Amino acid sequence: MSTPMLSGNVMVIGGGNGGIGQTIAEKAIAEGATVVIWDLSEARPREGQHGVLCDLTSETAVQSAFEQTVARFGRIHSLVNCAGITGPTGPVETYPLAEWERVFAINLTSAFLTSRAVAGHMRRAGYGRIVNLSSIAGKEGNANQSAYSASKAAMIGLTKSQGKELAQSGVLVNCITPAIIQTELILQMPEEQRAAVLAKVPMGRAGEPAEIAELAIWLASERCSFSTGATFDASGGRATY
Repeated sequence: MSTPMLSGNVMVIGGGNGGIGQTIAEKAIAEGATVVIWDLSEARPREGQHGVLCDLTSETAVQSAFEQTVARFGRIHSLVNCAGITGPTGPVETYPLAEWERVFAINLTSAFLTSRAVAGHMRRAGYGRIVNLSSIAGKEGNANQSAYSASKAAMIGLTKSQGKELAQSGVLVNCITPAIIQTELILQMPEEQRAAVLAKVPMGRAGEPAEIAELAIWLASERCSFSTGATFDASGGRATY
């Protein structure tokens, strides 16, 4: 019988109450982790899962969540950043600035704040894993989804920068670029937009949260040892680079 991949691991999942986040949490617990959800809503009751109410776009709130988690569990071994919204659908020329800023705050600033909060803690311990959920839209750009696409492209840039900063510290930083995944998030898009995005996937279907979770768990584990600042495709063949 193989050793669980995350035995003894304290994993924080930022925005972990969504479909992908909860699937990652379930898989992480099965692999031996203690999971702490940082989110605006209460974490669902589940053995091995805990919650800290946190506005991930607030510097003060994220620092407080970090301090509460370390005080209770002693360490944070891994961080998975899942917070995200699609935002409105429409061309750049009519895109509201307030919505642009909201999408960036939730999709990007949240990951910056959580990654910044845990980086020194992990570096001093000589070990850590940070996994960012980006999107294939960050590589290709989806028409009529400029804020979403741009924020997810910036997530890739954040991953590459921090990965290089921590490359010799024992802390690895990587990201995943899914195509359309079968969660409630896709219902934020109009049906016509969903169909257009799905049509770009050569496998002809949306991905399942469990398929993203499998990759995230590996990236959050010790078994990932020579990849950092990297972007891992999970797009059903849509990615071309």
